Amino acid sequence: MGTTLLWVAFNLFVLLALALDLGVFHRKAHKIGLREAAVWSAVWIGLSVAFGYFVWHWHGADRGLEFFTGYVIEKALSIDNLFIFLVLFRAFRVPDEYQHRVLEWGILGALVMRGLMIAAGAALVSRFDWILQVFGIFLVYTGLHMLWKHDKSMHYEKNPIFKFASSHLRVTKEYRGGRFFLREGGKLLATPLFLVLLIVEISDVMFAVDSIPAIFGITKDPFIVYTSNVFAILGLRALYFLLADVLSYFRYLSIGLALVLVFIGGKMVAEPWFHFSTVHSLVVVGAILGLAMLVSLLAGPVKTNGTQSS
Repeated sequence: MGTTLLWVAFNLFVLLALALDLGVFHRKAHKIGLREAAVWSAVWIGLSVAFGYFVWHWHGADRGLEFFTGYVIEKALSIDNLFIFLVLFRAFRVPDEYQHRVLEWGILGALVMRGLMIAAGAALVSRFDWILQVFGIFLVYTGLHMLWKHDKSMHYEKNPIFKFASSHLRVTKEYRGGRFFLREGGKLLATPLFLVLLIVEISDVMFAVDSIPAIFGITKDPFIVYTSNVFAILGLRALYFLLADVLSYFRYLSIGLALVLVFIGGKMVAEPWFHFSTVHSLVVVGAILGLAMLVSLLAGPVKTNGTQSS
């Protein structure tokens, strides 16, 4: 599993898909409607399922289950990213027609960063057997921290990278279409859209620190870890536009995600003494997330300033 041919073919597919998305289907900036978002979400989910079937058929049920379990975990954890995107776009008042451009380039950066992080993680796992226990302890801590943390707002202005960029770059006061940079009077200027993109990239790295160790808790196969991450990320943009208006209904999802991290982390710590199969892991993860979604729907949307948000 994970031969050179598979790696090359998969990455060529990703590059082709992104080229078609950026250069053909979304060449002109426009607001992504619900119908378009639903179609693209269905396309990416369908491609993910088809790839999972390929893995299952050619490399066995164990690898197929590992892919689907990793994909479900990454997809669920990525929904937390959607909350960040929603707050970010509202805080910076990003016009609807340019949000797609920010997310698309953010996804390109995320693919590169996650590829590097997965390569580093795979090298550590192959060299040091005990590193999985370290990952597990970190995931348990992260999950418990998510459960106890009350302040869920994003203080992007405190991030050193953002502070450095905003203070050392010449930034225009207003958006200039969908451009990240432009030249005026012989000087290179950044636009607020670039700062938004920078925060998107920073937030993805922060979330990847949680999600990548979690998938290593399911499989040690770098190809499965990488492909499940990539498919979840590729569908993230469409998922945002599909769910942006109903994110307030997922009020208890963060609790479910925290419990998933605690479960996966505990599984990794206990692995030398107790093996928990991939099938059982998928059932537990699905049950936790399903219950969190059900309770969220029964409770209704989060109330803001005395009214229900939609």
